[in-house]
Amino acid sequence: MKLLDKYNRINISVTVVIMLVTGVIYYFTIHAILTHQVDKALVVEEREVFDYVQLNHHLPQVFRTNHQEIIFTPADSRVKRKFIDTSYRDTKEQDLEPARAIITSVMVGSQLYKITVIQSTVETEDLIGDVFLITIVLIFILVIALFLSNRLILRRMWQPFYTILNQLKVFNLAEDKTVASVPSTIDEFTELDQAVGIMATKAKDDYLNLKAFTENAAHELMTPISVINSKLDTLVQTGQFSDPQSKLLNDIYNTVARLTRLNKSMLLLTKIENGLIHDQQIVNLKELLSASFYQYEELLGSLNIKLVTQLTDCEVNASLLLMEVLVNNLLSNAIRHNLPGGSISVTLDQQQLRISNTGKDGEIDIERVFKRFQKSSASEGIGLGLTICRQICNNYGFALQYQFNKNSHQFTVNFTVSE
Repeated sequence: MKLLDKYNRINISVTVVIMLVTGVIYYFTIHAILTHQVDKALVVEEREVFDYVQLNHHLPQVFRTNHQEIIFTPADSRVKRKFIDTSYRDTKEQDLEPARAIITSVMVGSQLYKITVIQSTVETEDLIGDVFLITIVLIFILVIALFLSNRLILRRMWQPFYTILNQLKVFNLAEDKTVASVPSTIDEFTELDQAVGIMATKAKDDYLNLKAFTENAAHELMTPISVINSKLDTLVQTGQFSDPQSKLLNDIYNTVARLTRLNKSMLLLTKIENGLIHDQQIVNLKELLSASFYQYEELLGSLNIKLVTQLTDCEVNASLLLMEVLVNNLLSNAIRHNLPGGSISVTLDQQQLRISNTGKDGEIDIERVFKRFQKSSASEGIGLGLTICRQICNNYGFALQYQFNKNSHQFTVNFTVSE
């Protein structure tokens, strides 16, 4: 849930609860005030009866109006004065209405009378109902106003944050773009913008320094590697060697060859990441795969690996060099991690290239394998093959995917350009 939506829910919920509680308190307060006013009117009627009896020494005439009634009843003893809630029947419509009454007593000569003064409170109840209805309507209007104002005003206030967030989503160290400053009148967003700008600049500088170091190191390694190869060739031509010496020379040759492959892969990866390969052309992947099959034919035969192909014409606009690297790395990976007597299936159509191979290992953690220099302990590779494949696919908008199904590792390159 977004922060703005969560804030709106909490704010509106708290407002509604507060307004409802306030409305209930307001209702009972108004009810108490109006009841007190009715009680005061009853006291006035009571006082008028007492004054009349004191002046005339007999009870006033019993009367009944549409909203009030006074009743005199003989009593044996004094009645405790009190106010009660009761009901009253309207003289016109004969409706039973809520009422308020005062009960007291008065002595007329030697006779004690109970006095009951009843006054209808229907108008008071109607007034309270109107007040409560108005309160509910005001609460509803207030909630709607809060909701709209929060969505409009707060969304505008949070716009700098979302702008910064969107820039961070598309920020790429390999691209020559910086995070633009987002001005804001809110101090927290201004501090966030400054912190993001500093972080992006530092990350960019660190990346450029690391990239320059990698590129320079790879270039500088080419010369000593060539010298080592040349010296080894000269040494081999100097004479005969014993078996231990031959084994040592063979180990050195293999190590230097691996170092050469590593250096070339690092150089290639650096060029791909920096966009230094621009020789795009229409590449026929069917012809490219057929040429690669011919190169690996002898190796496949020695390992007794069966190759099954299903190829249709497919052309992509890309660098021939990078497509060769992509195809050869995937095929080499399928051969290197296969079983003796296993199989490789290659399928090509207009939408995708799919290479499957049998293998003794279970499903691999593809995210770990795509990282640089990540490989299995039994692998003789350098750990950059799949990393280069993913970088090539990213450059051209291809999607490199992995699946494991029925002891078969399957890599698929979808040629549909990602948006």
